[in-house]
Amino acid sequence: MTKKLELYKCDICGNLVEILASGQGALVCCEKPMILIKTELTENEELNDKHIPVIEKVVDGFKIRIGATTHPMTKEHHIEFIQAISKDEKYIKTKFLTTEEIPELNAKCNSQTLWARALCNIHGLFKKEF
Repeated sequence: MTKKLELYKCDICGNLVEILASGQGALVCCEKPMILIKTELTENEELNDKHIPVIEKVVDGFKIRIGATTHPMTKEHHIEFIQAISKDEKYIKTKFLTTEEIPELNAKCNSQTLWARALCNIHGLFKKEF
C-alpha cells in the first residue's frame, strides 16, 4: 500500500515517482518492485550540515536552503529537487534543480507551519519541519 507523498525509485532505470493519492497496488518498473525512498537519519554532523533543509520564515512565506553549509552542486553530487509542503498537505511547491543553481526555494505559503525535503543524488532524502 502506498501513502500520499511517498517517493519511489526504480533501481534499474532511475524513474522517480511521487504518490499523489494513496493506493493498494505495488509500484513496479522495469519488471521489478520500485524502492521506497525513506528519509535519511544520520548521526554524521558533516552529512547533516550539508543536507538537512534550513527553513526561514520571511514576510511572504518561507525561504528554504539546503544545508547550513551549502550543498555542492556538481554533476557527480547534487540536490535533485527541493519541496515545501504545508502541514495540511494542501500546499506543495517543488523546485527541480540544475547543477548551476544554488539549492534554495522560496515558498509563498500562508501556512504558519510547513516541512521541507530535499533529495541528494548520493545520500538520499532529508527532511526538516518548521
